[in-house]
Amino acid sequence: MRLRWKIASLTGAAIAISYLDRQTVPVAIAAIQRDIPISNTQFSELQAAFLATYAIMYAGGGRVLDALGTRRGFALIMAWWSLACAAHGLATGFGMLVVSRLLLGIGEGGGFPAATKAVAEWFPIRERSTAMGIINAGTAVGAVAAPPAIAIIIGAAGWRWVFVVVGTVGLAWTVWWLRAYFPAERHPKLSSDERLEIQDVFITTESKEGPISWFRLLTYVESWGLVLAKSLSDAGWYFYLFWLPKYLYDVRRFDTKKVGYYAWIPYAAAGVGCLFGGWLSAWLLSRGKSLNFARKAAMGASVAVMPLILLVPHSAVRWALVIFSIAFFGQQSWSTLIMILPIDLFPRRNVGSVAGLVGFGGSLGGVVFNLVVGYLLDHGFGWSTVFGIVSTFHVAAFLLILAMVRQVRRVVASEPQYALPQA
Repeated sequence: MRLRWKIASLTGAAIAISYLDRQTVPVAIAAIQRDIPISNTQFSELQAAFLATYAIMYAGGGRVLDALGTRRGFALIMAWWSLACAAHGLATGFGMLVVSRLLLGIGEGGGFPAATKAVAEWFPIRERSTAMGIINAGTAVGAVAAPPAIAIIIGAAGWRWVFVVVGTVGLAWTVWWLRAYFPAERHPKLSSDERLEIQDVFITTESKEGPISWFRLLTYVESWGLVLAKSLSDAGWYFYLFWLPKYLYDVRRFDTKKVGYYAWIPYAAAGVGCLFGGWLSAWLLSRGKSLNFARKAAMGASVAVMPLILLVPHSAVRWALVIFSIAFFGQQSWSTLIMILPIDLFPRRNVGSVAGLVGFGGSLGGVVFNLVVGYLLDHGFGWSTVFGIVSTFHVAAFLLILAMVRQVRRVVASEPQYALPQA
C-alpha cells in the first residue's frame, strides 16, 4: 500500500475515535438517567454544549493547525479530547456533564480541519475526494462501534467505565500519530516513485505568500456559500447523530441492549456513503468531466434521497431503520464532498482556516437545531414535525452551493492552477 493511503487510514482512525467519543452520551443516556435525571430539553442542552465549543474550536482550531502544523496540532487536540471524554465518568450531576461536554467540544473541533490539512499535504487533486471519503468513513466506523461497544461496557462495568475506556483509546492513537505522521515533503519513508505521483502537492508548497486573513476569506462569496450550506446540512446530521438512539428509546421502546443490537445499521450505511461520494466524484473526473461538474453532480445525487426521512414516523420499525440508513448514506456522501471543496477552492496554506470556518457554520447549525428539537419535543409538537423540518435541510444546502459556488476552481488568482478539464 502506498504511504499516502496509510496516512489516510491513520487519519480516518482519529475521526472514528472522535465519533465514538461523541456517541457515548447519546447511546448511554438510558443508563445515565438512572443516576442523573435528564429531560429532553436537558439532553438537547448537553449536545448544544458540545457543539458550541466544537464550533468555536472548529474555526479557531483551523487557524491553530495552520500555525502549529498538522502533526503537532492533531496530537494536541486528540490528547485534549481524550482526557475530556474520560472526565464524563466522574460526573455526579447534570452540571458536571455539561462541563465535560464543553471540554470535549474544544478538543474535537480541531479534528476535521486537521484531517483536511492532512489530505492537502499528501494527496494530488485527482485523489482528494477518494482520500476524504476514506477519512470521513471513520465517522461511520466510530458510530457503528459505539452502540454495541457501549452496551457491552455498560453491562459489564457500568456507564462510567464507557468514558474511561474510550478516552484511553484516544491517548493510544496520539502516540501512534506522533510516530507515524510527517508532511509529504518531510516524510523520511516517502519513495521517489510516490513523490512523482503526488508532484502537484509539492507545487502548492512552493508559494511564498503568507496566509490569507479571515477577513479576506470572508470577502469571497464561495466562503459564505460553504459556511451556510454546511450549517444547514450539519443541523440535520447532528440531529441524526445525537437523537437516533433517543428516538429508539422513547418512541420505539428499545432498551440499551436492543439499541446496541440495531442502532449501528444506519451508521454502517453512512460509511458506505462516505466512500460512494468520494468515489463518484473521482470517477467522473476520470471520465473527463470538469472538477465543477464532478463535485456538484455527486453532491446532487447525495441530497436527492434526503427528503425520504419524512416517512420515518409513519413506518414500521424495520422500515424506519431502512429510511434512516438511506438518509445516513446520503448525508455522509454529501459530507465527504463539501469537506473537499475548501481544498479545491483555496490555497493549501489556508485550508485549515477555511475548513475551520465551514465547520464553525455547521456546528452552529447543530447547536440551534438541537435546542429547537428539545423544545419541540417537550412542548407537544412531536417527532413528525421534527422530521418534516429536517427533511428540507440538505436540499436547501445544495441550492446554496449552486447559487454561491458558481465554479469549483481556485478563487485566489495567485495560486497555481491545475490542468483539469474546464466546465
